[in-house]
Formats: sequence, structure tokens, C-alpha cells
Amino acid sequence: MTRHWTVKQAPRLDGHLALVTGATGGLGYQTALGLASRGARVMLAGRNPEKGFAALARMQNEVPGTDASFRLVDMASLDSIASFAHDLAQETDRLDILVNNAGVMGTPRRLETADGFELQFGTNFLGPFALTARLRTLLCAAPQGGRVVTVASLAALSGRIVFDDLQARRRYAPFRAYNQSKLADLIFALELDRQARTHNWPLHSIAAHPGWSMTDIAASRLGTKQGLQERLTRLGAIWAFRLMGQSAADGALPIEFAAMAAEARDGGYYGPDGWGERRGHVAEAIIPPAARDLAIARRLWAVAERLTGTALS
Repeated sequence: MTRHWTVKQAPRLDGHLALVTGATGGLGYQTALGLASRGARVMLAGRNPEKGFAALARMQNEVPGTDASFRLVDMASLDSIASFAHDLAQETDRLDILVNNAGVMGTPRRLETADGFELQFGTNFLGPFALTARLRTLLCAAPQGGRVVTVASLAALSGRIVFDDLQARRRYAPFRAYNQSKLADLIFALELDRQARTHNWPLHSIAAHPGWSMTDIAASRLGTKQGLQERLTRLGAIWAFRLMGQSAADGALPIEFAAMAAEARDGGYYGPDGWGERRGHVAEAIIPPAARDLAIARRLWAVAERLTGTALS
């Protein structure tokens, strides 16, 4: 791996089409910005048109002449994902890069997606699974094989797939649910690589995590009542991220590496190289044992296909 990798070291992507979910701010926007800076035609996907068009204007100002667009899709709705994928297939015959970035984190009380899934499991894992499944034909049509980047998290290290209560109906704890969803993302990325090799799909699956990055993902908490203890806990977490973490631009580097670098390997997992992988330069990330468990991966894959009504195998 190139030491101290930066986006400027990525190859030119002129003529490549890239889709980044959750691209209206934070890591998604920074990743889309990096792709645009290397010449890719970028689609910024999100569920908020106002934020989407604001992000698009910002990008066009930062990368003059970039070919970018905002695309409306709600990763918490299987109907929205299906409609988006159908429309995209009418517009293009290939997709070179898909970055599954959109997500929510630590909602204080249990919420559900439009399809009745626990919000974090549904948005962070089932949504990207369904989107990737519906776009697989376009990805496999890319001349160099489509590259799928799934954004995991350090939270995956503490995650556990609770098969008898995946939707946290019996017991809900905000970060227990978040950790499970991000472990599921990492399992998905690794299993997608295995499936691609098994079926000889021209598709490259790579995972990345941003370390501790100051982003607006905590905005998923807005609109819910918060007690004094939770507000103090959240304030403490913000200060911890500021002291030991990094900016969204730096946090996006492992994701951009996975999406663009020639050195990024299929089935790889990338993150910061600093203490605890919280910040630093791009490096290989630690994969927790649960993410390497083939029995868990195959079972989760089958569950995801059944729940989303899509097939990726």
C-alpha cells in the first residue's frame, strides 16, 4: 500500500459513473467530492432534497465543471430503493462504483423503517443489501468490474448478530443495535467478495471504516426527547471525538481508498492506522472474528435475501 495515501494518488476516473449514498453531508459528501476531483461522474444519493441540492451546489463550487447530480432515495424504504434502481437502469447500462455509506446511529428509542425493520438494522444493512442486489447487473457491466464499497465502523468490533431478535423487538439498546448493524455491513462486504468469486461476477467488494470522525450521523437522534444524562453523554462523546478523532475529510480517506485506489484489494478492509484505528493514515483494518465466521455470514445473507425480497446469490 502507498504510504500516506491521498486522493491525489488515485487514478483518473474520467468516464466512470459513481453512486454514493448518504452523500448530502459528512463522510458521504467527502467521498463523493474525492471521486469528483478525479473526474468521475458522481450521483449524490439522499432522502432530503433540500440538503441534496445544497450539497450539489457546494460540490459544483468546489470542483468546477464536475458532472454531478442529486438522486432521491430513502435507504429506509425498500420501495424507494426498488424505484430508484429501476429508474437508474433506464438511464445507464453500467455503474462503476457504488459506495454504501448512508446510515443512522444510536437512535435513543426503537424506531422502524417503512417496512417494519428496526431503523438501524434496516437502514444501515438491509437497505444497502437490497440496493446492491438491484444494481448488481449494472455493476457487473462496468468494463473493469463494478466496485462496491461498504462503510462499516469500529463499532463492528463490539457487534453481535442476534438472530433470534434481529429487529430488537424484545430488547432494544441504541448502540447494541448500531453495533449489530455495522458488523452486518462488514460481514456483507466480505461475503459479497466470496460470492463474486464463487459465481465469477466481475465485481469487487471492499469495506472501509472512518475511525472516529466528526460527522452529522448523530442527527438521527433529532426529533426525539433526550434526558439530561443522555445529553451529557452525547456532549462527552463529541469532545472525545474531537480530542481523539479526526475530521470528516480525513475519515473519508479509507473509503475513498477503497473506492478508487488500484492497491485496494478485493475482500479488503481499510481504516486509519493510528491508536485504536481512531485516526491516522489509511491502512489495513482489523477484522473481528465474528465477521470471518462463514456460518454467520451465510445465515445472515439468507435472512437478508428473505427480508428484502432480493437475491444476490
